Amino acid sequence: MRILLVEDTQDVGEAICRRFQATGHTVDWQTDGGVAAEILAFTDYDLVILDVMLPGLNGFEILKGLRRARVTTPVLMLTARSEVDDRVGALDLGADDYLVKPFDFRELEARARVLLRRRSGDATNFVTCGDIVLDRTSRSVKVGKREVQLKRREMTLLEIFASRPGRVFSKQELLDQLYGFDEAVSANAIELYVGRLRKKLEGAKARIVTLHGIGYQLVSDDA
Repeated sequence: MRILLVEDTQDVGEAICRRFQATGHTVDWQTDGGVAAEILAFTDYDLVILDVMLPGLNGFEILKGLRRARVTTPVLMLTARSEVDDRVGALDLGADDYLVKPFDFRELEARARVLLRRRSGDATNFVTCGDIVLDRTSRSVKVGKREVQLKRREMTLLEIFASRPGRVFSKQELLDQLYGFDEAVSANAIELYVGRLRKKLEGAKARIVTLHGIGYQLVSDDA
């Protein structure tokens, strides 16, 4: 996933970033609500993790703006306030889930996986294409019965492809998914990762196809 985290508590923000980045997700972190709202006006995300109490705009105002603009990106709200009225208010405004601080980071990750599944139409944490099976929970991949060892960004790239088999992704789309705003990216980064992934998936009943000048897609042999 590419995630926008809007959280002004330094230690909480750092911990959330570490947890999601360690499992291959790209996280853009903002501490100011007004800046976050501007970013959301021109950048697409798979998930927004949104604190309620923020400088600039608060979380409820950001959420209202998103839903008013008919942006359907899943939003998971974080707050130190546990009152039922706050939770109901956030859900009625269009939040997809709600977590009260302090929380266990494992629960945050599990709730994020649920929202990703819901968005992609998957019923489980397993993503399958041909005989390639990716487990989002354990971050593991099998080709048939063979375990495949993938590095963090290779795993993310495969997840992008396997979640939408047959869909063509441009290089720019893949760069946006794999890297955050502050990361330096070489011009041939996508070619390198696609090449490595192809080698590790050799013998699978699905393959990454290059459409020259357009992008890449994962195609199952059964398609």
